[in-house]
Amino acid sequence: MKQLMKKILLISLLASPFTLYADSATITDTPYKEPQVVYDFYFNEPEDINSALYWVRSLMNSLMEEPYNIDPEMMEIVVVIHGMEIVTVARKNYQRYKTAVDRMRYFSELGVRFKVCGLAADDYAYSVEDFQDFVEVVPSAINELVHWQQQGYALIKPTILSKIYSIDDIR
Repeated sequence: MKQLMKKILLISLLASPFTLYADSATITDTPYKEPQVVYDFYFNEPEDINSALYWVRSLMNSLMEEPYNIDPEMMEIVVVIHGMEIVTVARKNYQRYKTAVDRMRYFSELGVRFKVCGLAADDYAYSVEDFQDFVEVVPSAINELVHWQQQGYALIKPTILSKIYSIDDIR
């Protein structure tokens, strides 16, 4: 009898699949809490830092808005810089990367910590004095990433893609 009931249920589900779907998508307000995040910035092009900073903005802005209203000071965010984008935080390159530097400075005022790998700094012949005042130089990016993950921070490594299509082209 149970087998027969199961078969009838299965046949009825397969016969009318449209009844399983809602008319449209729904909004879900996941109960997010204050984040603890470490971003791994390691890019081939210095300009990629601009796109990567949108990943930071996307996290922060969505949590600062309704229904979460989380103050930026309650977000623990660390950015570890150790690729070619290191040149963007060198003081001598400020005019060239002004937009990115100003955005990072703004984020740092909201509590985001920007850390540069000391090994990468050595590769570029940079000293501590060469960097913007909101930057902290750490011994090693890899050790820094491990450290923050051991403290419970989620690791986010932004993926930077080349935009081939406009949104209108693929919508």
